Amino acid sequence: MNLKLWLLLLFFCAVIVPAQLKKHKHENDKHAERDRPGHSDKHGKSGKHPGKRGKGRLEYLKAEFDNTDDTDDDDDPNEWLFELQDLRGKCSPNPCQNGGVCEEKRDKFKCKCPRQFVGRRCQRGKRVCKPGICGTGLCLLTSSPPYYKCKCIPPYAPPTCKTPAPCAPNPCQNNGRCVSDEEDFKCVCQAGFRGQYCQVDPNDCYEGDGQSYRGKVSETEEGDECLDWNSDFILDKGSFPSTAFASSEGLGPHNFCRNPDGDKKPWCFVKKNKKLRWDHCDVRKCPPPATTTTKMVTTTNKAQPTTAAVTPKVTTLQPTMPAKTDASITPENTSSALITPKSTIPAQIFTTAAPAVPPTKNATLTRDFLTCGKPQPKKQLNRIYGGLKAIPGAHPWQVSVQVKPKGSVQSYRHICGGTLIKPCWVLTAAHCIDKNHDYSVVLGGLNLVQKEPTDQTVLVEDTIIHEKFKETPDVVYNDIALLKLKATNGECARETQFVKAACLPKEPLADGAECRISGWGATETSEYGSMHLLDAQVLLISKEACSGNKVYAALLDDGMFCAGYLKGGVDSCQGDSGGPLTCERNQTHYVYGIVSWGDSCGEKNKPGVYTRVLKYLDWINTKISGSQ
Repeated sequence: MNLKLWLLLLFFCAVIVPAQLKKHKHENDKHAERDRPGHSDKHGKSGKHPGKRGKGRLEYLKAEFDNTDDTDDDDDPNEWLFELQDLRGKCSPNPCQNGGVCEEKRDKFKCKCPRQFVGRRCQRGKRVCKPGICGTGLCLLTSSPPYYKCKCIPPYAPPTCKTPAPCAPNPCQNNGRCVSDEEDFKCVCQAGFRGQYCQVDPNDCYEGDGQSYRGKVSETEEGDECLDWNSDFILDKGSFPSTAFASSEGLGPHNFCRNPDGDKKPWCFVKKNKKLRWDHCDVRKCPPPATTTTKMVTTTNKAQPTTAAVTPKVTTLQPTMPAKTDASITPENTSSALITPKSTIPAQIFTTAAPAVPPTKNATLTRDFLTCGKPQPKKQLNRIYGGLKAIPGAHPWQVSVQVKPKGSVQSYRHICGGTLIKPCWVLTAAHCIDKNHDYSVVLGGLNLVQKEPTDQTVLVEDTIIHEKFKETPDVVYNDIALLKLKATNGECARETQFVKAACLPKEPLADGAECRISGWGATETSEYGSMHLLDAQVLLISKEACSGNKVYAALLDDGMFCAGYLKGGVDSCQGDSGGPLTCERNQTHYVYGIVSWGDSCGEKNKPGVYTRVLKYLDWINTKISGSQ
């Protein structure tokens, strides 16, 4: 009997207990992954504590803004480019930036940088915001020593920004009353005032597209608090000058919403999941001026007081993909009744049109745009942030390729990017095309989910895939396709400031050349895309470097090339399959590559791989001329 009990006990210890422990560990791992800071089931949905306060918000702030784990160095992932170029050249003109002194030595040069700048060409501000230096707060860059200051995010209090101290000092403005809420706070505002800190007064609104807005709204439509424009987190990710924070666009050492690039309304940067994002702001549009009698006209610039309670909030459209079109819809109109009619679109958004041509099919297919590769961005700014936000009109050849099941009544949805190369022709990747689907394209817009007055939606009449296209588990060969657009009322795409063709390349470019990618980063199965068009700078990488054993070895053929950064970072995952890689030469932009494939996204030694358009020029020209 005792022997049986011992055997039963041994079985319990050897089998049952380990199984239970393993199950318990698996459940703990799942809970840990679910509760990990920044983790969410849908990318971009976690937001900034919407409707949540107290300890939950404090935990969010600590996880989001405590940067003690960040790397502490001034390494530049682009240094390999300078090694590739070997810094050959003379000191005239001076290649050193930000006041650097150039010294020549034989056929090379060296830059001696001012103390606050680093890099081979003094191109970067020295990192002064060391990890953890501002605790749970923002590190803001300044133009004088020590070149930074800390800004605590309430309820965390200065000087360390590490200890919650709700309402001490009172963060509420305009006589707002601070009320403690666990370790957090909330502001009870005086009548008419609003905002997290009661900083927005009743007259705060924007006119037109908000380029002249100088109000104090500092929250996005999603309820996120804006980052200061001189935040180290912004400037480290983009190209904002480190020595001049004030500007005529209203940017400066503050976090108020602005519209420096001609977008449709004021916007700002936010920090989500420790990544830099941007969004439009929750700012009220000014009511139209009264026009009943001339006595209403006043010479003062101050708006008459209004009560916030009676001012309706502007309603934003719910996110929906562009709706389906049919053959009766002309290219200048979108497929939704919500879009502004053509007659109400401001005339200044159009360029000079070509001479009138009778609306015959042959005339439509032979008439070309006046120019190619000449963008007309709404504002020429060197302050806009590469890899994050596209300027209206900066990529007028960018196309959203949209799809629906063949013959269905479903709405079209974005699947890939594309490049307009002729009024009736779009270049894209072959792996984007499925003959069992119907296609349309949307041109001229920046936002995938909201209709814009600049949009043009055109149906696709035919899809042409390269005859030798081949897709394997490791590589995609001859990944190129053409979309023939359907002419309606005598035209396909219409040339405007926001819709233009990119030029086809004429000659190869040097390794290390700077080019740009653009897209929404969204696909049929991806939940990580952006509703707003993004762009980024990438560098052309030599075939020798990209064929190294640690990179892609022997996978590449002469119809492909690599671009990006060998040390990781920006990659074509920030664009779309089928989208353009364009390079500028002599103020003209050429579509040099098509986003094709890659291993992972932005990882070291795994740059994006692009279809080399130059190799396929004869194929493109033959297909275009043969189908007219």
